[in-house]
Amino acid sequence: MREMQDKTSERGRPSVLPANPNLPWYRLSPSEALEALASDPTTGLESAEARRRRHHYGPNELADLRRRSPLSILLEQFRGALVLLLLGAAGVSLALREVRDAVAILAIVALNAAMGFVQEYRAEKAMAALKRLAVPRVRVRRDGGPAEISASELVPGDILILAAGDRLAADGRLLECADLQVEEAALTGESEAVIKQAEALEGPELALGDRRNLVFLGTSVAQGRGKAVVNA
Repeated sequence: MREMQDKTSERGRPSVLPANPNLPWYRLSPSEALEALASDPTTGLESAEARRRRHHYGPNELADLRRRSPLSILLEQFRGALVLLLLGAAGVSLALREVRDAVAILAIVALNAAMGFVQEYRAEKAMAALKRLAVPRVRVRRDGGPAEISASELVPGDILILAAGDRLAADGRLLECADLQVEEAALTGESEAVIKQAEALEGPELALGDRRNLVFLGTSVAQGRGKAVVNA
């Protein structure tokens, strides 16, 4: 079920890197999630192993993409092959004096462009908001004890220590919860804090807001405390 990528560590011990980021994390038990990420909730990762994983995955930072103006986002909606084909069809209809057909085709193109613009513009704003909410330092388990590190140094398998007031610097699978509630309004629009749990969830595909054993980048701990393993 789970594939692992083995490498040789500096100490001659196999270094296991999780190779499947698309596991149904909310359906896994805490022990299964830890096994998939080759991590230990008590000791956390060793520094050498964390460095190897950071080299493999890169820093825990949002891509610094070039900001696009609203006009450029709108113009990009008219560059697809299908859109150009429809515009050509509208031109042919006008040439044949089929005005009604031309108007219908142009209406479809305009509606498609409007929908694409709204989606991409919102995504652009959401990405900018997440970058503004970037967390500089986080508490983790490393080398057998608690440590405070830069959020950019987080890697899959790191054990996050969560407390009220913390903002999440990465996605994670909860391992322990003590009256833990997380505000996810920035992610789901839900105004009330979500009561979290560590137990696995069953059933069909769940919406993000219903995955109560997961925590997400950019959300914040409203109350309680907990422990999570970084999975993305």
